[in-house]
Amino acid sequence: MSNQCLVCLRSTESQTGYHAACAKALFGSSLIPKITLEDSMVLTAGLAMAGKTSLSGAQKKISVRISSDRRTLQIATSAGRYILKPPNDVYRSLPEVEHTTMRLAEISGLDVAINGLIRLDDGRLAYLTKRFDRASDSKKIRQEDFCQLALMRPSQKYNGSSELCIRIVKQFASEPGVIVRQLFNQLLFSWWVGNGDLHLKNLSLLVDGSGIVKLTPAYDLVCTRLLIPGDYDLAMPMCGRNQKVRRASWLKLAEYALIPRKAAERVITNQVKALSKSLETVDRSFMNTNMKSQLKELLVAQTEILSDEEGVA
Repeated sequence: MSNQCLVCLRSTESQTGYHAACAKALFGSSLIPKITLEDSMVLTAGLAMAGKTSLSGAQKKISVRISSDRRTLQIATSAGRYILKPPNDVYRSLPEVEHTTMRLAEISGLDVAINGLIRLDDGRLAYLTKRFDRASDSKKIRQEDFCQLALMRPSQKYNGSSELCIRIVKQFASEPGVIVRQLFNQLLFSWWVGNGDLHLKNLSLLVDGSGIVKLTPAYDLVCTRLLIPGDYDLAMPMCGRNQKVRRASWLKLAEYALIPRKAAERVITNQVKALSKSLETVDRSFMNTNMKSQLKELLVAQTEILSDEEGVA
């Protein structure tokens, strides 16, 4: 069994599997709640996410909360503070892959939803993320995904583009110049990590306590290439293409977004510099050896593309 923390992936001597600080960030205390969901309960409570890929259709999301004595995680029909994503027979390693992807996003400078892994009774790992659309008193924080903001139906979530997302930010964000750069960073990272499922419902704006409209923390980031063979397409095209994206493509998108070239190049450079630490993080992850090798090869290849200043758009 790995001695890596189930949140940050750094080494830990704790018998719980978590650093005290990581456990407190995820659970609100150093006490690790038990979870005893049976497969039948998961099938009943799971909400399938409809989508174009089999990944979306296979993954289940379960709303859960910590019990009042903080000892167990319970299914929550309302006011759930967490989303639990258990393993399934189609993609057994999906929790580990999503957790690793989210850790890499953090390394790449993205603000990410609080998340970690949690062990089920049978030893398998499930992915757990804390909801950011709930206040401390469990009141709902106003949040709308880009599909809603574009006045599209959920079934149209793949009908967007990077340019549409930029226009949405410019229309609704309180500080569009700042938020559009954050969006650019997230779009770039998602491509870099091989996430072919960044669609309009996986990007959202929320209104904070001060009435400021801003981008939510990143969520639902998964390296789909590890799970779906041949998944090389972007979910949403950029500069008119879904494949064969180059460094020049990103600079062209930045130009469309009115991001100064130096600022765009700085984002690209930071993504390139994230490679070394990202490879170390992949090695410490809970994914199997084959997946680790595949992901490291992908990140190296994507970084080489970003580093090629002669690459044409």
